[in-house]
Amino acid sequence: MAKNIVIRQEQPKDYQQVELLTRQAFWNLYEPGCSEHYLVHVMRSHPDFIAALDLVMTIDDQIMGNIMYTKARLVAASGDIKPILTFGPVSIAPEYQRQGFGKQLLNQSFKIAKQLGYDTIVIFGMPSNYVARGFVSAKRHQIATADGRFPAAMLVKELVPGCLKGQSWTYHDSPVMAIDAAEVEVYDQQFEPWAKRWQPSQETFNIISHATL
Repeated sequence: MAKNIVIRQEQPKDYQQVELLTRQAFWNLYEPGCSEHYLVHVMRSHPDFIAALDLVMTIDDQIMGNIMYTKARLVAASGDIKPILTFGPVSIAPEYQRQGFGKQLLNQSFKIAKQLGYDTIVIFGMPSNYVARGFVSAKRHQIATADGRFPAAMLVKELVPGCLKGQSWTYHDSPVMAIDAAEVEVYDQQFEPWAKRWQPSQETFNIISHATL
């Protein structure tokens, strides 16, 4: 039976469902428990949050996917500042993962981002999830962290090909990304208790997130 798939902006009535979806998608994935649902909660009220790029995907009016963007910036060796984007978390309900829905959500967000005048996206993520979506190592574009490293997990997509040529850059994300673990614990208490446990994906994430090129 055909299903009605819609991608639209998140609305206030969606907030609770989106946070639950995010918690389901990330629970025990990168650490025992997760913090992404709290990040979603605090992002919405931060000045770097971009409401036009806060998207949900629904199937027959039921939310099963979400992506959120915030502002970030690149600083060139010359001192020039380039406004860019970063996204995350990207959440797809577990029962719909690995079926192409994340690709649809990402591609729609890329179109909107370009319409808003942005030409670059920098993220921290698993390369295996994003290389097929046009992301490459940040080192290919001479984008380093503020301490001069090239993390293996730092990935870049040029929405306008060639927009990063001729410069070397440092990446600076939004302060909203620096969340407090104690605040996460307090916020999580309003949700149904779930068991925190180790699983192999956490070690994979630990290896990638600490690797440099």
